[in-house]
Amino acid sequence: MNWVDLLLNLAGLGLWLAWRSAGFAARQSLRGASAPWLRQITPASRHRWVWLVALVILLAGRGWLYAQFGPEVNWIATLDLGIVEFPFKSVSVARMAAFSFLSFAVFLGGFYLWLLFLSSVNRGTADSLTWQRAIRRQLGWLDGWPWLLKLVGPWLLVMLVWYLVNPALVEQGMAVAPRSAVQLWKQGALVGVGTVVCWKYLIGLVLLLHIVNSFLYLGSSEFWMFITVTARNLLRPLGGLPLRVGGIDFSPVVAIALTFLALEFAERALRAAFVAQPL
Repeated sequence: MNWVDLLLNLAGLGLWLAWRSAGFAARQSLRGASAPWLRQITPASRHRWVWLVALVILLAGRGWLYAQFGPEVNWIATLDLGIVEFPFKSVSVARMAAFSFLSFAVFLGGFYLWLLFLSSVNRGTADSLTWQRAIRRQLGWLDGWPWLLKLVGPWLLVMLVWYLVNPALVEQGMAVAPRSAVQLWKQGALVGVGTVVCWKYLIGLVLLLHIVNSFLYLGSSEFWMFITVTARNLLRPLGGLPLRVGGIDFSPVVAIALTFLALEFAERALRAAFVAQPL
């Protein structure tokens, strides 16, 4: 069932991106028109709301499916926030519908965390790269933020969301009421910092693809150019170290190892600190 949830989240992401892309097409057609009376919206742009409706139907429908089949396979849905997890038992359709929407919200949030990270790493990259241009278009006005704010902003946002939703978690019996507002803010700060954990998979994936392309040379397409540029930017902090032996550059391997070790240690430390702030 966890794989089903992941696949449906990916399907939901596809619907979300289709809805966003239709909006870009509409704005592009407006900007490209030479006169107001010549401006036309393409059919795909005019009916972009269909994608959003399809997404809502998908999320509501899978909530119903989880409520029906979850108990049959003894599946307990889990909402993973990095350093803390919330179990959702299939006791009602409403509860599983809530999990369905929250699960997608967390998944979508992780996707935009990846985009913010890539935007920060490649902040000096020209728009000539199609993939970089697509990232900037998806982020919209967020892409104009200073790179440090792109990395710190999600932490502050998650901390605020934690503060706002904690009363509902306490009411549902999923969290213990904090002893004070200070403790609540501490919990939110820890959960917010835990968002950086998802970056290790992105860094590892980019560097692994870079290694594969370096040895096999899979082509000079836009995608591989983007991977090469991103990998070089990620490896820049290791540029002064003697990690090249003969004709082989070991810096990507070292970077992957350091990233996973550092973030794994950080995740464990954050979990331990969170336990000290009772959930």
